[in-house]
Amino acid sequence: MDELIEKLKEQIIEQLNLEDLSPEDIDADAPLFDSEIGLDSIDALEIIVLLERQYGVKISSQEEGKKVFHSVRSIAEYITEKQPK
Repeated sequence: MDELIEKLKEQIIEQLNLEDLSPEDIDADAPLFDSEIGLDSIDALEIIVLLERQYGVKISSQEEGKKVFHSVRSIAEYITEKQPK
């Protein structure tokens, strides 16, 4: 799981062009939205595209998305649970 979390941090930084951040700057358990990282709804869409392309997982509802996008760790847990075998 730790490897996936680190990879996700790198992918999120690259996908969202967060050039001022490094993976070490992102706390795996910290909220991604309404936090110091300051992601918004457009960023959420970019992350959805990343998850679909890289991991083959889809977010089926807005409610599910809120839970999944809480933190990098919650995204990693979702990928581990839902990724096609």
